[in-house]
Amino acid sequence: MPVDDSGVTDAVLLERLARGEPDALGAVFDRHASAVTRYAWALAADRRDVEELVQDTFLTAWRRGAAIPQESLLPWLLVTCRNLNLNLQRARAKHRADELRDDLLAASGAQRADDDSEDAREQLRWVMAEIERLPAVDRRVCELCLIEGRSYAEAAEQLGLTVGAVKQRVLRSRTRLRKVVTDDEN
Repeated sequence: MPVDDSGVTDAVLLERLARGEPDALGAVFDRHASAVTRYAWALAADRRDVEELVQDTFLTAWRRGAAIPQESLLPWLLVTCRNLNLNLQRARAKHRADELRDDLLAASGAQRADDDSEDAREQLRWVMAEIERLPAVDRRVCELCLIEGRSYAEAAEQLGLTVGAVKQRVLRSRTRLRKVVTDDEN
């Protein structure tokens, strides 16, 4: 069990954390911040994400001090850091907008004459025509999220909708477009 220069063990620090002693968090941070930071760098490549993960890890330790097993403070901190990173990645993925395929977007501005390019342009024209047939708000949501690549949150803010409403409209529009494609193929 880690012991600092004054002979204080992690177990003693955890007891002090559980009692809410403010300097206990500082001592835990001083002892384990470098290990947690190195681990956070292994999980996230962005400095802001690393800082957020380290900060949130120690904040979680402060809030849950009494629930941390005394024999495993550093492993608990590392697992907490990993879980916070997973939550961060899930949150970002949840709000990331789906976009049209790159080949369709490239075809809209490309002037190549090969068959693949022509097929892609035709598909894009068809998709754009179908989007034009959508109700005005759904059409604007599709333009922002699927064509311009804006996140659901950005589209929601711009249109004065909730993120959930934007997601629902994208889902409904995709379902409608799939149905038209299926009916057209049959």
